[in-house]
Amino acid sequence: MLDKNLTPEQLTIVCADLAHLRLIADLKLAPTIPYFAEKPYPIGRCREIRDEVFTLLQTQIPTTNKPGLSLLKELITQGSPLQKAWGSLRDEYFQNAFILGPWYIDVSNDTVNANKPRIEILPLATSNFTPIKDFTQFIKIARSYWKVDIYRNDVCPALAPYMPLLCVGTNGASWLGAANDDMLNIAINSNFKESRLILNSLPRAPVHIVQRWQKVLAGFSNDHLLVHEGDPIKYCDVYAKSSSKPDLVKRDAAVIAYSSLPKSV
Repeated sequence: MLDKNLTPEQLTIVCADLAHLRLIADLKLAPTIPYFAEKPYPIGRCREIRDEVFTLLQTQIPTTNKPGLSLLKELITQGSPLQKAWGSLRDEYFQNAFILGPWYIDVSNDTVNANKPRIEILPLATSNFTPIKDFTQFIKIARSYWKVDIYRNDVCPALAPYMPLLCVGTNGASWLGAANDDMLNIAINSNFKESRLILNSLPRAPVHIVQRWQKVLAGFSNDHLLVHEGDPIKYCDVYAKSSSKPDLVKRDAAVIAYSSLPKSV
């Protein structure tokens, strides 16, 4: 049976095989997503890279004869599933990675600083990688990492219980935050108390941004979740009272409505 405490030599072998998969992923992704916010690939593409490598691992691990992937396969066989993870890295960045038993595996380690090694494997306990615990922590990281201003979402108040934030980039473009499973769960699992708290603490967006959203949402008048009128706090109260347990049907409806919006306004 393989010891979950991999030796330095074993970690080097795993890194080598993951680096090969990363190269395959790069050859596919770089031509299709060459820039992120005017910065060249791989900057800002940690999720896409992580997901592509995950797909490659799912395909190759079952029949692999590569030594590094074989080590991963043995850990998985022993009951340590390979899991996608998203969270805070040192409260400086949002990072997409893998968790495998006691290991933090980052196959997109160069997406903030392209001079860093592509692959990093660390003991999870000392990696400083943690789940995002609330909207306050999310905002702290987003403001410095994404260089955004963040306001309360009262531009689309019916979605605010799920996505209470309005992020505004340096170019003036704005979008709702944050529509990933982790942040949606913070809202839903608190029965929207966390959303209410952060909405009460944030300022309103500048008038010109609100007006842009009003024009965009005018084209979605048939969707009751995409109205621009109403109080986001009251929507939190209404949603909280309607069900004491997470309502996945309503959650999915909110995500579908969000997905129909432009990526930024």
